Amino acid sequence: MSEQSAKPYLVRAICEWCADNSLTPFLAVKVDARTRVPAAFVKNGEIVLNISATATRRLTIDNDWVQFNARFSGASQEVSVPMAAVSGVFAKETGYGFAFAMPKDPAASLTEATAPPPPDAEPAASEELGSGKRDGRPKARPSHLQVIK
Repeated sequence: MSEQSAKPYLVRAICEWCADNSLTPFLAVKVDARTRVPAAFVKNGEIVLNISATATRRLTIDNDWVQFNARFSGASQEVSVPMAAVSGVFAKETGYGFAFAMPKDPAASLTEATAPPPPDAEPAASEELGSGKRDGRPKARPSHLQVIK
């Protein structure tokens, strides 16, 4: 028998804690084909939803789905989010909550893992550990920053 995920329990716990402390629970969602959210509010494949009692109607958080009705730009819409698409839950005012590891797309992971190295990359096996470039300067590290337009 496989063990059940703790994610739905943690989502419900943060929502209850937020309600008890007059905070606003927000749900971060990675949108996929099964996710039913207003497409106009999705940015970079993600959406953040206010799931407080004052923002939603008929909110249900079970082990497989988060479902509710909410108003977006004045129009009532049904929202259905599979628990697998939930990437985090947090309190808006404090930022306290949980972020969940999201599995990568298997096809993208395979492509990334099997891609040949760039032609200008130096083989690491020919250099001694910590020696850097051959001229004595340390090897330049790629930036961890990403340009977002």
